[in-house]
Amino acid sequence: MQKVAQSWLVYQISGDARLLGWDAFLGEIPIFLFTMVGGAIADRNDRRRVLIGSQVVQMSSAATLAILYAFGVLEIWHILCLSFTNGLAQAFGGPAYQAIVPALVQQKDLSNAVALNSIQFNLARVIGPLIGGYALVHLGAVWCFGLNAMSFLVVIAALLLVQIPSVANCQNISIAESVKQGISFIRTRAGLLPLIWLSFTMTVFGMSFIVFLPAFAKEVLGAGEEAFTSLMAVSGVGSILGALTVAAVGRNGREIPMMLGGLVALGLSLAAFAYSSTFALAAVFIFTASVALMALFTLVTSLVQLRTSNEMRGRVMGIYNIAFRGGMPIGSLVMGQAIGMAGVSPVLCGAGLILVCMGFLYIGFRHIFLSGEPETAV
Repeated sequence: MQKVAQSWLVYQISGDARLLGWDAFLGEIPIFLFTMVGGAIADRNDRRRVLIGSQVVQMSSAATLAILYAFGVLEIWHILCLSFTNGLAQAFGGPAYQAIVPALVQQKDLSNAVALNSIQFNLARVIGPLIGGYALVHLGAVWCFGLNAMSFLVVIAALLLVQIPSVANCQNISIAESVKQGISFIRTRAGLLPLIWLSFTMTVFGMSFIVFLPAFAKEVLGAGEEAFTSLMAVSGVGSILGALTVAAVGRNGREIPMMLGGLVALGLSLAAFAYSSTFALAAVFIFTASVALMALFTLVTSLVQLRTSNEMRGRVMGIYNIAFRGGMPIGSLVMGQAIGMAGVSPVLCGAGLILVCMGFLYIGFRHIFLSGEPETAV
């Protein structure tokens, strides 16, 4: 919900698509820089406490945006600084959160748990834009920020109630040594490194249609915030369907072909979306792109989790977050600058065609994903 208001507000205040890229960059670059440290801390401390601290910081950032906007003093630099603060909190909370999920289910249910976790996240992406769009149009952005701040109280209360098994920590070694152990684990565990490279590819080029939706809605469709929020909702529905598909299929031994096919489907859908001249066509292609993106994300995440032992999970997921979340600021910044020079449609289409080429390249070398059997110690 906050993302809807924040993205539209940045574009409304500045009228510059490049600042959308900078906003996304500053929100994600802390994850790229600090998430390995966050993963090491998650393996050394109570993961629940680390996650609660992250939620408190994000709640404070949302409340600050609401207050600044309510008093009419909100400026672009405020939004950019608070985006960086949110990203910093997520750099420490993300690995702890992803390390907690497998501790709550049995190994045979891990793929389904990851898929269901993706569903709840994307259900929020559907409900959030609907509520956020209504609040933005009828009440103003302050309600989007304020309601988001209050929502963190529910999350914090749930974390205080849930019972999470403890994990053997590694406080007898330095954080630097702990990080080195995580990197070594990824380099030596079969199939992990290619999965992390794949996640980087899909986020650098595959998340662009979400970041630049405000510019697409205005410049390509000639529409306003209602079209923007509607497309966000359609994307959320597609994401839920993608995660549900993976959850329904479960572990069937065909995860690798499904994953690589999803990368090609994502690229083709994004290329078609880029030149959609009507809202109906844009909705169709953003839906199919979102189905492919979330199915791909769910498959990659579950395979990484299955090949990771519990005592290494925070560090491995921290490095995975560098690839998955760290690819977003790089893609957002580069593509934002390219859009400023060439326009929205050519750049989004180019990103889609790159994904198609990368998909076929990965398919040609799919054996690198198949080395070793997935295993985990949950």
